[in-house]
Amino acid sequence: MSKAMSIRLPKYPHREIKKLAEEEGVSMNQFIAAAAAEKVSSLKTVEYLEKRAERGSRDKFDRVLSKVSDVEPEEHDKL
Repeated sequence: MSKAMSIRLPKYPHREIKKLAEEEGVSMNQFIAAAAAEKVSSLKTVEYLEKRAERGSRDKFDRVLSKVSDVEPEEHDKL
């Protein structure tokens, strides 16, 4: 369910958001909601990756890498 929120914007961002929302064919409300969702997602991704990195170790990496066959790459995969 949606919650109402009132925000104050300086003139310049307000004008730019209005212009961009019109170009996208959405309301300012939809534009700002999407922008906020993108920011939350971005911040949560960094948090997730930091936590994930804490669980990693060089030993685990080496164990996985040791299972990779030592073969020449196919012609289309060569640099």
